[in-house]
Amino acid sequence: MPAKGSNSVTKAFDMLELLGDHPDGISAARASELSGHPFSTAYRLLRGLVESDYADYDTSTKLYTLGMEVFRLSQKVAHRRGFNGATKDLLQALTKATGESSILAIRQGNVALTVLAVDGPHFRTTTDPGDESPLHTSAIGQALLAHDPNCDATINALELEPRTPNSITDPAQMRRKAEQIRELGWAGQSEENDVGMNALAVPVIDLDGRLLASLALAAPVFRRSLDELVELVPLLTEAATAIAARLPR
Repeated sequence: MPAKGSNSVTKAFDMLELLGDHPDGISAARASELSGHPFSTAYRLLRGLVESDYADYDTSTKLYTLGMEVFRLSQKVAHRRGFNGATKDLLQALTKATGESSILAIRQGNVALTVLAVDGPHFRTTTDPGDESPLHTSAIGQALLAHDPNCDATINALELEPRTPNSITDPAQMRRKAEQIRELGWAGQSEENDVGMNALAVPVIDLDGRLLASLALAAPVFRRSLDELVELVPLLTEAATAIAARLPR
């Protein structure tokens, strides 16, 4: 990731984005290499983020990670946009009715950004608020991708890198699946994004036809097959309609 800007604020945001891309942590030397900043600049930026609680530093591993202040701000944004306060009870009700984890995501560039997740009673989700999922491998991403007005162009621009042996990496195959998703009204994936996980998602669309988000149910393969998740589409669609009605236009 080359340096994007010259002023200190832009550099700090670039460093935050870099930390977000490395959830397991990154060293100052590696941050310098990836950002294009001199080591002294990268180190100064990272130390400044640590001092303001936007980053954490592990003295044993000498790695930097995102700090809790980033999470606090993300929760404020989610609340302001209605994803938390206005919709959490709907996801909780969906999880209670289905017994599976529910996930709400929005499009953020060429990834699906999780904004809210409610764990099922038997296992926790594989994504948390703030996590990003590929559009081509995750159900929440595929639902967003299929309803992109420029779907074909977006697919051509994506790097269809596999996350599992089941991931779609061929653009033509991805276009065919996107068309199928639009016809069916839902996106399903079986171990395309995470080994051992099935997921099914529907788009969250307002009365004006505007795509707002995608809503998914996720379950380990030993609990529910994809076909069994498909049986829950009516409940998922009902919840998506209720969410769309609550979100600001």
